[in-house]
Amino acid sequence: MNAREAEIVVGVDGSEQSLAALHWAAREAHRRGAPLHVVTAYSVPMVGGSTFDVGYAAFDDAAMNRAVQELVDDARRRVAELDVDVRSTVEAGDPSGVLVELSRDAQLLVLGSRGRGGLIGRLLGSVSTAVPAHAHCPVGIIPLQWGTEYRLHENVSRHGAFVDGVTVGSDGSERASAAMLWAAEEAEQLGVPLTVVCAAPSESGSSVWLPSPVDFDDLRGQVQNALAASVEWLRGHFPDLDVTGVLADGSPIHVLVERSAQNQLVVTGTRGRGGFTGMLLGSTSQGVLHNCVGPAMIVPCFEDPRLEDRPDLGI
Repeated sequence: MNAREAEIVVGVDGSEQSLAALHWAAREAHRRGAPLHVVTAYSVPMVGGSTFDVGYAAFDDAAMNRAVQELVDDARRRVAELDVDVRSTVEAGDPSGVLVELSRDAQLLVLGSRGRGGLIGRLLGSVSTAVPAHAHCPVGIIPLQWGTEYRLHENVSRHGAFVDGVTVGSDGSERASAAMLWAAEEAEQLGVPLTVVCAAPSESGSSVWLPSPVDFDDLRGQVQNALAASVEWLRGHFPDLDVTGVLADGSPIHVLVERSAQNQLVVTGTRGRGGFTGMLLGSTSQGVLHNCVGPAMIVPCFEDPRLEDRPDLGI
């Protein structure tokens, strides 16, 4: 099956955040012509002293099953107006493990950011933190306000001019290059420009970045050259795509979160250590998904023949 024909999986727990993710995922499924799989996964408390409102002794498995099924049925009703093939399942088990397993055959996995507070939100806990690092497909993290038609109205007035494009973070590593390829495909499908951003420290206020004295002008020059080579490599594979490289000053998390307020999608790779200075991505994907203002996509490294001719950046 073509990757773009595979289903889009969205996890719901009844919270507003997860329902926002549901609406975003349904619109993506409609745009891509892909089926949508709505999933609720929960685990039953196994020991006494549970922090649930009802104690373990009073736990009613049948009542929980009914409540969860009602949650899933409600989720399906919420996206019924879209012309999307929707199926839903209720899975008993660790939510993170269930979603990671489903990601093996999905083209995209979608979660709400900080999806606590719903009917079984306490059971989902930190799924949006745990899943992206282990998923087998890209994971979309959708903030509450972007699950509605809000994004092109209040988002513009609160965060400045909206730029209809995709941004991808890069540190020159192979994982970042894989994310760049995926982001370029998304931008091409959307018909919008792509910006490749690398964040590097300047001399002022950079003592927290590096443990030893560094020639910052030389460092930034090396990074700028490597970024330019990466952008040219990407343009070679996407000749009709408008691709721009930007060397930003500061923390990569801050830079990408700021871009998420103005772009329709921000993309990072997972565990991108080993790049220009060995720290530019690092835990950036975690920082971005916790603080993103707009949709963020975390892309795992994948095998792709186009990676074989990526430039040798000496990394």
